Amino acid sequence: MRKPIMAGNWKMYKTPTEAEDFVKALAPQVKDVQDKVILLCAPATALQKLSEAAVGTNIFIGGENLFWEDEGAFTGEISAPMLKAVGCSYVIIGHSERRQYFGETDETVNKKLKAAIKHNLNAIVCVGETLVQREANETFKVIEKQIKDGLSGLATRDWGLVTIAYEPVWAIGTGKTASPEQAQDVHAHIRKLLPKEIGNDVRILYGGSVKPENVKELMAKPDIDGGLVGGAALKVESFVKLIKY
Repeated sequence: MRKPIMAGNWKMYKTPTEAEDFVKALAPQVKDVQDKVILLCAPATALQKLSEAAVGTNIFIGGENLFWEDEGAFTGEISAPMLKAVGCSYVIIGHSERRQYFGETDETVNKKLKAAIKHNLNAIVCVGETLVQREANETFKVIEKQIKDGLSGLATRDWGLVTIAYEPVWAIGTGKTASPEQAQDVHAHIRKLLPKEIGNDVRILYGGSVKPENVKELMAKPDIDGGLVGGAALKVESFVKLIKY
């Protein structure tokens, strides 16, 4: 049985103090939730405070990115050991905004994924198509390449640390959402692309404008195992509604 994950991706929002206040407000409201993994992925500057505030709660902390080397002359980057040192157990890899604005490729996603696995970090690997690609009926083709190249070279044991997030790029921050049926079709296709021995164990999250209004319908689908949530995870009230859908 796959335990759902409700993951907030804060992107470039929240100072350390705001992050700490968020956890202090969230924790009492979700303290009895045991049937889901509750995860907050935050900017690097907020991770220490966030982690400290989450001690003794059922809230996990994650980074939004990492570099594939453990250390070195890579100005502005953050490594897996650094994320672990500030209390992270998860990291997002290959988010569409990283691909769009910062030149991430399937090759760099693969290198980052292997760095995360090396240090026992749970990796949420993002895949998804643009509006142009969807309208050209290339959704499956695009995602097949992202899965094949981005998640290549893993041993069977490594897959226990892998979660996939399907984010239709055309639905991020636009208010548009893939219908639950459209999302399920892609999630089911992704599952078929995974190695047979682990395909039913890997969690696949939906990451396209998940909101309290649509979460129930999405989560009712058999291959949707949670959400990678942007805007609705920035407010305690709406994030609680998602966690307790």
